[in-house]
Amino acid sequence: MTTSTDTQHYFVPDTTIWPFLASIGLTSLVWGFIQILNGNSGKFMMIAGAMVLFFTFFRWFGEVVHESESNAYSGWEDKSFRLGMSWFIFSEVMFFAAFFGVLFYARVLSVPWLGGAGEEYDTHKWLWDTYQATWPTNGPGNVGGEFGLVAWSGLPLVNTLLLLSSGVTVTWAHHALKHNNRQHLIWGLAATVALGTIFLICQGVEYAHAYDINLTLGSGIYGSTFFMLTGFHGMHVLLGTIMLFVVLLRSMRGHFTAKNHFAFEAAAWYWHFVDVVWLGLFIFVYIV
Repeated sequence: MTTSTDTQHYFVPDTTIWPFLASIGLTSLVWGFIQILNGNSGKFMMIAGAMVLFFTFFRWFGEVVHESESNAYSGWEDKSFRLGMSWFIFSEVMFFAAFFGVLFYARVLSVPWLGGAGEEYDTHKWLWDTYQATWPTNGPGNVGGEFGLVAWSGLPLVNTLLLLSSGVTVTWAHHALKHNNRQHLIWGLAATVALGTIFLICQGVEYAHAYDINLTLGSGIYGSTFFMLTGFHGMHVLLGTIMLFVVLLRSMRGHFTAKNHFAFEAAAWYWHFVDVVWLGLFIFVYIV
């Protein structure tokens, strides 16, 4: 393998089968899931696809780690990685911006129109003249029946404190790494992973409580936007926790130095992004 000390050219990895296998695994996973949603037998295909995807990522990421630890990368690759991660996080920002846009449109525009705002068009008379514009709402016709609300001062507040604390611990770990303090690096990462795991457990408990009070995906526009936003955010917390756990294992094996630790920074950037999104959720979904 050619190292960065042997050449100034951009590192080009050897031909690999992993992208092809990842495509097969992802296609099988999604196709099997679609079959299940349509009442067909797709469980085996979905599980098989997930296993292929997990195996592929495990081996593929392992090769990338080996390339990094063998000094195959130079400053060119570091710039590319940073640009790639920056654009990835930007795409995630747009992803959540679309969902927040749905919440804004439903709450600020659609619901008032259905309730009689904009009288010059007589919108409510033509669509649903008995509908009263209130929020939270399950829409005209009381879709899904009556439901309760998850109080912001309960588990959502606890989860907010957990994520804010995790932002502090991952920053602590970052500063420890830059000062070559391996012990504090490991402690900070372990604390962050633990806080992320507790957040996910609390969200599971919150969802169970939500279904107990009949707040479900079928509870009109409020129920669908509630679970859409919090559910996708929870998935991102899970992915971020896995990323930080891998970084923790690598740190325990002596990987990363004060000047060469992009993998850590990428996971930390992603985690801070997750923190910021949750603050928006906490304000606009739970409180306002």
